[in-house]
This record gives sequence, structure tokens and C-alpha cells, in this order.
Amino acid sequence: MTMMTPQPVHQQEDEEMLVPHSDLVEGPQPLLEGPQPMEVAPADNAEIVENQANDEPQASRYTWTIENFSRLNVKKLYSDVFVVGGYKWRVLIFPKGNNVDYLSMYLDVADSATLPYGWNRYAQFSLAVVNQVHNRYTMKKDTQHQFNQRESDWGFTSFMPLSELYDPNKGYLVNDTCVIEADVAVRKVIDYMSYDSKKETGHVGLKNQGATCYMNSLLQTLYHIPYFRKAVYHMPTTENDDPTGSIPLALQSLFYKLQYNDTSVATKELTKSFGWDTHDSFMQHDVQELNRVLCEKLEDKMKGTVVEGTIQKLFEGHHMNYIECINVDFKSTRKESFYDLQLDVKGCKDVYASFDKYVEVERLEGDNKYHAEENGLQDAKKGVLFIDFPPVLQLQLKRFEYDFMRDTMVKINDRYEFPLELDLDRDNGKYLSPEADRSIQNLYMLHSVLVHSGGVHGGHYHAFMRPTLSDQWYKFDDERVTKEDVKKALEEQYGGEEELPQTNPGYNNTPFKFTKYSNAYMLVYVRASDKDKIICDVDEKDIAEHLRIRLKKEQEEKKDKKRYKAQAHLYTIVKVARDEDLKEQIGKDIYFDLVDHDKVRNFRIQKQLPFNLFKEEVAKEFGIPVQVQRFWIWAKRQNHTYRPNRPLTPEEEAQNVGALREVSSKAHNAELKLLLEIEDGLGLHPVPPPEKHKDDILLFFKFYDPEKEELRYVGRLFVKRYSKPIDILTKLNELAALAPDVEIELFEEIKYEPSVMCERLDKRAPFRFSQIEDGDIICFQKRPLSEGQENIRFPEVPMFLEYVKNRQVVHFRALERPKEDDFSLDLAKNHTYDDVVERVAKHLGLDDRSKIRLTSHNCYSQQPKPNPIKYRSVDHLLDMLVHYNQVSDTLYYEVLDIPLPELQCLKTLKVAFHHATKDEALILNIRLPKQSTVGDVLNEIKTKVELSHPSAELRLLEVFYHKIYKIFPISEKIENINDQYWTLRAEEIPEEEKNLGANDRLIHVYHITKESAQNQMQVTNFGEPFFLVIHEGETLENVKVRIQKRLQVPDDEFSKWKFAFLSLGRPEYLEDSDIVSSRFQRRDIYGAWEQYLGLEHSDTSPKRTYAASQSRHTLEKPVKIYN
Repeated sequence: MTMMTPQPVHQQEDEEMLVPHSDLVEGPQPLLEGPQPMEVAPADNAEIVENQANDEPQASRYTWTIENFSRLNVKKLYSDVFVVGGYKWRVLIFPKGNNVDYLSMYLDVADSATLPYGWNRYAQFSLAVVNQVHNRYTMKKDTQHQFNQRESDWGFTSFMPLSELYDPNKGYLVNDTCVIEADVAVRKVIDYMSYDSKKETGHVGLKNQGATCYMNSLLQTLYHIPYFRKAVYHMPTTENDDPTGSIPLALQSLFYKLQYNDTSVATKELTKSFGWDTHDSFMQHDVQELNRVLCEKLEDKMKGTVVEGTIQKLFEGHHMNYIECINVDFKSTRKESFYDLQLDVKGCKDVYASFDKYVEVERLEGDNKYHAEENGLQDAKKGVLFIDFPPVLQLQLKRFEYDFMRDTMVKINDRYEFPLELDLDRDNGKYLSPEADRSIQNLYMLHSVLVHSGGVHGGHYHAFMRPTLSDQWYKFDDERVTKEDVKKALEEQYGGEEELPQTNPGYNNTPFKFTKYSNAYMLVYVRASDKDKIICDVDEKDIAEHLRIRLKKEQEEKKDKKRYKAQAHLYTIVKVARDEDLKEQIGKDIYFDLVDHDKVRNFRIQKQLPFNLFKEEVAKEFGIPVQVQRFWIWAKRQNHTYRPNRPLTPEEEAQNVGALREVSSKAHNAELKLLLEIEDGLGLHPVPPPEKHKDDILLFFKFYDPEKEELRYVGRLFVKRYSKPIDILTKLNELAALAPDVEIELFEEIKYEPSVMCERLDKRAPFRFSQIEDGDIICFQKRPLSEGQENIRFPEVPMFLEYVKNRQVVHFRALERPKEDDFSLDLAKNHTYDDVVERVAKHLGLDDRSKIRLTSHNCYSQQPKPNPIKYRSVDHLLDMLVHYNQVSDTLYYEVLDIPLPELQCLKTLKVAFHHATKDEALILNIRLPKQSTVGDVLNEIKTKVELSHPSAELRLLEVFYHKIYKIFPISEKIENINDQYWTLRAEEIPEEEKNLGANDRLIHVYHITKESAQNQMQVTNFGEPFFLVIHEGETLENVKVRIQKRLQVPDDEFSKWKFAFLSLGRPEYLEDSDIVSSRFQRRDIYGAWEQYLGLEHSDTSPKRTYAASQSRHTLEKPVKIYN
């Protein structure tokens, strides 16, 4: 599930944010004030009610009349309590606004303070301020919410402007009385905590990874097409395949679990096989797009196997595009295949109306005649007819369209009906082409309805299905599957508005209506004649044996884990560390302290088992007799180290394991960590440990070899508190396999967090004076020689420990290949910026380290951060790796052509140079000092391009959306010029512009086309804009000659062009005899938003497809399956 992005504050009233109120924050509050509904855009709240409702709502209207409203002197005011659905409610208002200049109004759970823990209730509601003069101007807003302890009120912080509310002429306050209405509809909430989908429905759901509900609904749909499932099972895989790297095996595994599991199924294995990382799983995509990409990928994977062609057999149909001349015998046809059909919702009442529109005949006439080869331009009709439909028909409903007026994607929530049975042979086969096989009956039965709840900026997907085409429908909503009736699956997914019944008519009787933001988005139909073939039996014999074995083993392991978890409270984990573990780990896995307890032998022991019996378990495991075992308890010290603290007493060993665990740690469910001390006698046979007296201290020893840069554990010794280190030097040499007379230095390893503390130990001072105690660690090494140490990086233990504490392996990736590791370097977290770039340059064989530029890693998106690291702008490597509270191990590098300090003083501009006579623009990257001027840029361009003549002058323009917004002055500094969003265009200044006559005009000329949007014609710009000189008294006819010559447009095409004067976007079409200059009154250059000459003709350049792509996020990453 994913939190949705807040919409801008200046949105329309019906898109206003819905928020719980908060009066605790002083000053202006952000629009988003608290938790929002998950995976549902707050502006277009999904009908969450469908996830929770199990009966019809109880609805009522409450009217609140507030007198002396303008004289209220309170910050907030509650209404009386009213009851709906057996629950107590009240309205909460802030008469002067909740820290905003708007009336703030909320629905509140009246008794929230006294309700039991965990309460929740669900309601659809509207709040209104009644206009007492003109009822149609009543201000009303509706929403829905699940109320709970955290969100006991919900509503609108910016309900209506205070200026309108308090204006006596507006009709909201009459005789200083305000009338507020609350319509509330309550639905009962099912307790899904104890709900068992398999038991109730025979089906299981899919777990949501973050924002994968769109994928879950599609996977359930495909799984419940048994012919498809059988084909997936028959894709060849082997027991050696890894599901995370094999899409066929991952899909087989997923389908098997959906068929045989008792609980919901995870999809991580499948998404990993797609090559997705965590970031991809939190990106909500378009279900139609995923459907196409997944089917294409499976079609490719099925090639050369026994199931090759399955995708085509199931989903592929064909239609014929035709153009037929009306007055001559000429027809052009083209056969195309489809896997799904996109049907218009806007302006269509149902699926049949969409099909009628799909095959609607378009007339090509007038300026839009068809060029019929040797017959020339002809009137013609153009259309589409279907040659054949597939056995499984997927209909994608165009619920999302591009709104040209608002320049954004919008969701179409209009009512749109679809039948249980779809007859595509209706009206004597009007959808079929002449070559269609009429013996095939195209009668389809509805199998699945994929639903989108929410708005254009996000929402939630779920699906209704009848897997066997029976009368029983099921709702698949991520992990939950419920039985539903046909009304829920059909009528309630048509969209449009819902009107709830009134049980308590009040002040006015306007209907209580809600826009339904939950509606069908994709339909799947199965052809009735193919039903038995498509809805076939799929059982274990269809599943490869290696897959059955693998998945049954997984299921058994899962059951064992569940059983293990259920009994966990009866057991304690006892972790036993031995000398062997210390020797194995120190210097390899760890360097500080003594052992990683997660890597030692652990025992799962019943808490009631006497400790003496546990020792017998240890004896069996390690072959060490009970009588020679001595156990020490570990303790965490104040300096965050973890050391053996003391041996267990006989009294403690007489207790049970559970009681001992409580002695060692007060933490709930903590493990019991022990050190097993074994004393070796003659022949390395274990003997009983010596009795420990009060003056005995148990010490642990590590030996450091500076030449090998190696630290290893060599053993432990008991020493007397009043003895001195010098007394045990010979013994230490023996432990390290050194000659008895080798001089050694001793250091105490004190701590390593947050920094390393390892101090030299005075060999002649008693241990007591050095504050040495049980569990302390002594590191020792040979005394460093005074000469020959040049190649020794870390001559002494503290230096080496400092190094390993800060060591960081960094994976470097080339910035242009951000998904691939290039090389790794062993660095230190405290390395300076210069240290890091020096090592990178050395690895790359680069002499000049200043040509290396680094970019940090974003741990959440798994991408490079947008801005590179500036030269010496960070102190240490750790600063480069930290991203919020995480530390990355990845950096990106570039090799620059000039040193980075120099580059940072330069500004790089991307400029498109337009030659005076050539069509193609030349893209230039101009790099100059930041203090340079536009004149310097133009001079640099002159050195890189071919000019029409040596003395040609250049200018720099700012072009945005095919309009010229600015001519840059020659003296303007380039430091603040932005080429990221606007196009910079350089061009030669035509001679005629240099010598303007007294009455000449320089005007903007733009290419335009007209498109229909929201039942209005809208002018859209395209192509390259330019300036044109027009002369006093010059007619359009003369101007056209010069424009045609300049643009080199053929006569037959140019004859179709129209010319219009546009002011503030409104076109006024010109005749050839019109004087153009009379329309343009000013001499200077007009701004792009003012007046221009429009050249209206068809746009033949590639267009950005909005409605066709059906993407809700125009800037969203496309769905990709990488493997």
C-alpha cells in the first residue's frame, strides 16, 4: 500500500483534501494534517466500504441551526449528539477557521473517549452549509472514512471561504443564523482479523508488498483462467532453477501456492524474478500496462516449448482497418492483431455503445480527403471491423484521459454498464468484417471485473471474479477473498453516483448522493462456446514432479515454523560459546569483543528443564562430560561491550533454564547466552576446571601480527589480581607460538563504540591498579623495531583496530550504468574526500584525481541522487554514504574531461542551433565560466557551426511549448539561465530584421492545430516558432508567399493551411485580402502570451500519446520486467 501525493492547495472544491482536524498546532497548518487513507487518493476516496460492508447502510440527516453566528466567540463549536446506525455522532466546526481563512467542519465520533480499545466504525457522509436564499447554492462536500481512536473526526479544514460565509448578500447567514446539515450513512464493519479466506471461500489472496495491489488483481485473474494456469505449469523448468531468477518457475510456484495453500501467498519471489527491487514494489503502476508487458514476456518464454502459442490462442483477436472510396472503386485494408481492446467510457453508456463507437465510420472529405493512389484525392469512409474475437476477451476501459483544458490526466467516474452476457454478433454482426467466420458464435460470459478505487493520482485495485462462470462471485482484495453477490460485482462497479435512502428528512429534502470513485477498469469475458476448454480441470498431474516436491517441502517447513512459533513461549534459546568459536571468528568475522553469538551452537530448551539436565544435552552435543563443564554468564557493560561476567553458582545450576534466563537478562523473550569453560589436561583430555577464588581474574588474549595485518585469538588465562603482566609474558609467548625471550607489548581492548579505545598496558603495574577484571581482553604483539617499518601500515594494535572499525567496502558504478557494479574498493569511513577520489583515480589508471566526480546513492529509490558531490564539499567517506538514517555502500563515478573545481566554475548550456537554410537543428553543449554573458555564448557557438555568411549575427531565444518567450540580451549573465525545462535556441538574425522600416512590424508566428476537449475546441501549438517581418499595408496573400518560401512547403499541402490572428489564445481567421499589419499595433516584440500569427495545419510530427497510454502518472516510470 502506498501513501498518495497531496494535491495542490489551489484545487477545485470537489478535490479538496479530507483531513482529521487538529487544533493543537499554532500558525498555518499544512494541507495534509494527518494519516490519510492508504492507497486511495484523498481527493477521490475509494469506496472502501466495499472492503468492509456486509449489509445495507443506515442513513440519516441531522440539521443544526446556529443563531447569533457572527457573534460566536469560541475557537470551536460542537453540535448536539445525534445517532445514526446505533452510533453517536456530532458535527464540529471552527467558526473562524482552524488556522485558515475558511470555515473548518468535521464529523466527530461523540463518545470516542469512552469507547473500548480497538473500536472502529465506517461512514459515508456529507456536510453542508445551507444557502437560505437560493437552495441550489448550498455549499456541500462529501467523503467517507473509517473512524478509530487515532482519527475520531474527519472532514474539511478548508470547507468554504469565511469571506463568502459572512457576506450577508450571499445567503448563508440570514438573520445571523447559519444552518448546517450532516448526511451520514453507516455501514457495519466485519472483523477481518479472524477471517479465514480459504475456509469461507475456498480461495486465498495475495500479499501486498507495498503498492502491488494492481499486480495482485491481474495475477488472480490470470490464475483463474485454468487453461492459462495449465500452460504455465507445463512451461519447462528444472529443480536447479532459482525462482528469483526464473519467471516461469516463480509463476508456477505462485500458482501452486494459490491452488494448495491455506493462507495468503507472497509475491516477492515473482517480483524478484522480474528483476524488481524494493523501490519497484512501492511504485504503483497501471494494470493494463503490466498485463501487456507480462503477456509479452510469457509469450517470449513459451517459444520453443510445448505451450508455445498459448497467449495467442487465448487472447489474440484480429480486426481490419479499412478506407473505402465513395465515388471510385478503391479500397485499402490492413489486418491487425490485438490482445486487448481499449474502449471509450466518456460519452458511452455501456459496452455496446463503446463497440458502436469503435466501429464508427469516419468520413474523409473536404481538406481531409484520402489520397487514393492513381485516383488522387477522394471522398472516402474509414473504419474498423473485427475479423475474429479471441476465446478470452480482455476489455480495457479508458477510465483515465488527458484533459487538455486542465493540462492533466483525469479519471472518468461516469456510469458505464457492462452485461453478464456480451453478444458481439448483435444487429446481424455489425461489428464483423465480411471475411469473418459467421459459424463461430461470439457470445461471451463475464468472468472478471477489475476495479480501481480512487483518483487519478493513485488508488487501490481489487477484482471480482466467478472462476467457474457459476452464479457465485468472489472479491479478491489483496490477502482477503470474500463471497459477493452479482449486484456487487456488476451494478456497484458501473460508477456514476450513488443515492442513499433518507430515513429522517430534515431542513431540505435534496437527495443524499455520493460520487462513486470505485468502478470497473478492466473486464474479462470468456466465449461461451469455449467455456469447457478454458475452464478446464487443473490438478497435480499438470505440475512437474520437481516443483511438487520443492513446494511441498516449502509448505512443510512453513508448518514447522508456524508450530515452532506457537510453542516459542515454552522454550528458551540457549547460546553456548566455546574457545573454538572465539578462534574461528576473531580476525575473520569479528575483531572486537569475543564472539558473534548468532554464529555459535544454540539449543532450544524447555524453560522447565533443570539446568543440570541441560548440561547432559551439552555433553551429548560436544562430547564433554558434565563434571568438567563450567558455564559463565555474559554481561553487557556500560561501554556497550559484551563480556563473560562470572561463572554460574551451584545454586543457579540447580534451577531450571527459564529461571536462569531471567537471571541473565530482564528483557522479555531474551536468550540465555553462556560461555563454556573447558580446561585441557594431559593429552588434551578435558579435566575439571580449577576452583575460582576471589583474587582470580579470567582474561582473554588476542595476538596481532603487523606484517600480516592479522589479529587472532590465542587463548585465556586466570591471573591473580595482585600479579603483574610481566609475570605472564613467557606464557603469552607460548600462546602465540613465539620464542620465550621475544619482547612483546600489551594493550587493553576497552571499547569500540562509538570510537575505538585500546590503551597500552603497563607491564609492571599490578592488574588491580590497571582496573583489570573478569572478561577483559588483552591484545599483544611483538615490540615494533625502530627500523624497517616503512611498509607496515599499522605498526601497533590500536592503529589496526581503528582501521578495521572504519573499514568500508564501497561498490562503484559508472554513472551512465547505474544498475551495474563496476569495481569495489576497500576504504575507510574516515577517509577524506581527497583520499577517496585518489583511490578511484588510481584504480582507473587516471593521473589527475580532480577529474573524478562522485555522486551519492539514494537508498530508497536505489538510484543515483540527482546532484553530484561538489569538490571537497564533504569531509569524509561516511558523509558521502549516509542517506537519512541509512548508510549505503554504493557510489557513482564519472571521469570528466576537465578538473572538477574548474567545471564547477563553469556553466554548461544545451543549445539548439538552427541554421538559416538547413532543416536539422544542431545540439551544442556550450561550457563557459559562470560569469560569462549571452554574447560570450554566441561567440562560442560561432566557432562550432557553419554560418550562412562570415558576418552573420546570432541571437539566443528561450522556447517553451513551441512558443518564443524571450530573446536574451547580449549582456545577460548565463549563471541564472535554466536549460533544464526550457529549450535554448540560437539562430542567425535575418537581414530584413536588422533593417526594419519605420512602419514595419516584427511578429511571432506559431504553428497551431485545433483539438476538441471537454466539448470545446482548443488551440494547441506545435513545431518550431519563428519571427517574421510584416510591412505596412501588406496583405495576407503576400505574407503567405514569404512564409511558404521560408518553410519550403509544397503547393498542394500549403493550400490546406489556414491563417489566423490570435490574441490571448482566441483565433480570428484571416482572408487573403486582409492587411496583416493592422492587427498588430505594437512595434516591439510581443510576448508569447499576447498576439501572434497562427499557421493552422495538421501536426505530422510524433505526438505524445495521453489517452492512449491510459497512464495515470504522466511522469511515472513505465512497467518493466527485466529478466
